[in-house]
Parts: sequence; structure tokens; C-alpha cells
Amino acid sequence: MDWTDLIDTAFDVAGNSSSSTRAEALRTVEASVAADEKPVASTAGRHPDHFRKGVLVLTTHRLLFLKDGKPPVPVPLSAVTDATVTKSRINGEVLLVVALTGSHRFEDVIKAEVFAEQVRAAARLAREAAQKSQAAAPAAAPSSGADLLDQLERLAALHTAGALTDEEFSRAKQRLIG
Repeated sequence: MDWTDLIDTAFDVAGNSSSSTRAEALRTVEASVAADEKPVASTAGRHPDHFRKGVLVLTTHRLLFLKDGKPPVPVPLSAVTDATVTKSRINGEVLLVVALTGSHRFEDVIKAEVFAEQVRAAARLAREAAQKSQAAAPAAAPSSGADLLDQLERLAALHTAGALTDEEFSRAKQRLIG
């Protein structure tokens, strides 16, 4: 499944046939997609702050709520701690996603139980990936710090020897430091 299929399916479920809205949603998502981010699932639902339904897009990295070309409401999956569904006569199936960034409520969610299970599974995978990268990061940090220090010392030596002007030294140091 690619991004276009995912968004088209969700807008079909939401009952929104506007091709301009779909195209805008696709542009919004594709503009902020990480290099290794992949589409997982989508459904339709309503954010409590909006009257009309929008689209819930689940990726390998985050949950997005898209509606009428507005900026997406992102929820990073590595921060998600729970996703539950309740039923209400007024609001239909309500999906509550609890994350370290806050809780997010979506109402009238189509196939909310299935989608909640997909959110929980994707969040579990995202947390595991984050833990693996954090475990690998401390081992790599000392060598990159030592390399940076060596490069700065070489720059300082070149500057002291007169091979670099003050301006050249400053620019090269800024490039190294970031």
C-alpha cells in the first residue's frame, strides 16, 4: 500500500469525494514523511474540535489526523502508551490515544477496535525501535565526540600557524559544530 491508496481509502470511508482535499492531504503527508516511514493503515473519524470527519493515518512512526487541508495533528508512536475504544450514542465509537505528549480523542471512528489494535501494535514496534537506537547511541557517541575534538584541534593548529584566517577558522568551526 502506498500513501495515495491509504489516503484515498480513508477519504472514501469518510465520505469525502473532493479530489482537491485528497490531493492536499497527500501533499501534506508526503512533505513531512521521514525517509524510512511507511504507511500502515487509515480510517475516518472526527476530532472533537471539528464538525466534519477527517482521516486518521497510521504510519510506522506516527498517527496523523488530516482534515480539509489543515496542518495534520501528529502523535508520535514512540510516545503512545495506550489506545482504547469506547462507545457512545452521541459520538459513536470513540478512540482515545494516550501518549506522553497528551491524550487525543477521535469520535465516530470507523472500525475503531481494529484501528486501535493497529495503533497499539505500531506503537509497540516504534518503542522497541527507539530503545534499540538508544542502546546503540551511547557506544557511538564517544568516538564521534573524540573525532570532533580531533578535528577542532587540527583547525586550531592551522589557525595558530596562520594557514587559516579568523573568518575561515570561524566558518570551519561552525560547520563542524553544527
